[in-house]
Amino acid sequence: MSKLADEAFRDTIGTIDNEGKRKFIYPKKPLGKFYKYRKWISYFLLLILIANPFLKINGNQFMMFNILERRFNIFGFPFWPQDFYLVVLFMIIGVVFVILFTVIFGRIFCGWICPQTIFLEMVFRRIEYWIEGDRGAQIRLEKQEWNTEKIRKKGLKWTVFLLISFGIANVFLAYLIGSDALFEMIGDNPANHLKTLISLFIFTGVFYFIFVWFREQVCIIACPYGRLQGVLLDNKSINVAYDFVRGEKEEGRAKFNKKEDRTLSRKGDCIDCRQCVNVCPTGIDIRNGTQLECVNCTACIDECDAIMESVGYPKGLIRYASEDEIEKKAPFKFTARMKGYTAVLIILIGMLIGLLFLRTDVEALILRLPGQLYEHKGENISNVFTYKVINKTNNDFNAIQFRLIGIKGTLKVVGGQTLKVPKQGMSSGTLFIEINKYLLENDKTKLKIEVYNGDKKIETTTTSFLSPRTFD
Repeated sequence: MSKLADEAFRDTIGTIDNEGKRKFIYPKKPLGKFYKYRKWISYFLLLILIANPFLKINGNQFMMFNILERRFNIFGFPFWPQDFYLVVLFMIIGVVFVILFTVIFGRIFCGWICPQTIFLEMVFRRIEYWIEGDRGAQIRLEKQEWNTEKIRKKGLKWTVFLLISFGIANVFLAYLIGSDALFEMIGDNPANHLKTLISLFIFTGVFYFIFVWFREQVCIIACPYGRLQGVLLDNKSINVAYDFVRGEKEEGRAKFNKKEDRTLSRKGDCIDCRQCVNVCPTGIDIRNGTQLECVNCTACIDECDAIMESVGYPKGLIRYASEDEIEKKAPFKFTARMKGYTAVLIILIGMLIGLLFLRTDVEALILRLPGQLYEHKGENISNVFTYKVINKTNNDFNAIQFRLIGIKGTLKVVGGQTLKVPKQGMSSGTLFIEINKYLLENDKTKLKIEVYNGDKKIETTTTSFLSPRTFD
């Protein structure tokens, strides 16, 4: 590295000034090939994100995470508390996938897929460019006195940001309580839904605070994923990287001179224009190497390519590359660590698919009443049980019956033999089972009980039947 590069190397993060105070970033509006790709991918993901809680498959919301009622819908499949292990498995697969993706491609998830980055860069930042102008105009506006122009522009921007934050809060709430409940709240008297209304205002305030003030600090300070970079990345991971071998050469970077032929000199191809720094949304200098704040947004790639093209140098001074590729010209290899994560991911996905196929639409649970043993009724032994039938479908079950199989006995449901279980609902109660004592071979007999809706068997469950150890 050159002396100039050494002097430019940072010792603080780009969002804090020399006095330790918050330093706002005013990035230049990015343009170029990668930004165009990111824009279309972002709009597609935004459409999915907004549409998810309002789409339905077989009457089920496509995505819902109702934590309070412990009800989840994932890709249209409803999951109850009894299915929570599947939700956990979904989350583990997501974590392993992100880890694998990071090991191979670095922090590309943050720049291309993360909702925080998409909303900030493709919604709020673009509105800011539209109202206040590009980097230079924003800096001048910030420094000028509070006159009519500044009040008008800032007021318009903050109002639009507040309305968008309110819209995001509604979508977020639809994920949590369900879109049907949200529409019901909108059409009803707000006084009847004060708790939900307060939650909506809180979410609006949080989103407004993040996108107006906190911004890139979420990625730098709050998000734990950035910290994982140091553990997951190695010299073979592909990142947005500065080719320091080409950019520095022997004498380091230097300002561009039209009359100079750098192909014959020992100066690097970097002309130290600092446009890669000006366009960075987190305020870093990518020439200092991989940094925690870098979200792999590729804005510096587009900007550097444009500069290289304008001065007649080859593109790719900043590009997607691994450190080994830049320093050793080593091609990408699928390492043992990558293969290990891939194997774990495949195993977990296989387990999830298998468990989804084994999952039933109806779940019946029959347990002995806590604290109760058994009761003699002549030659019969009686046990009392509690039952719970969960209907995960969108059809009402109006004729649920229990049938004891494999052993002769009597099963009586308290309140009537036929039960009703509403769609996406649950029915519970008490039942008695009586069995002749001479049919019981030991003190704990496993019973098999089939659950029918009319004449159709919908579930099979088991329970334990207690009896004395010996009979006189």
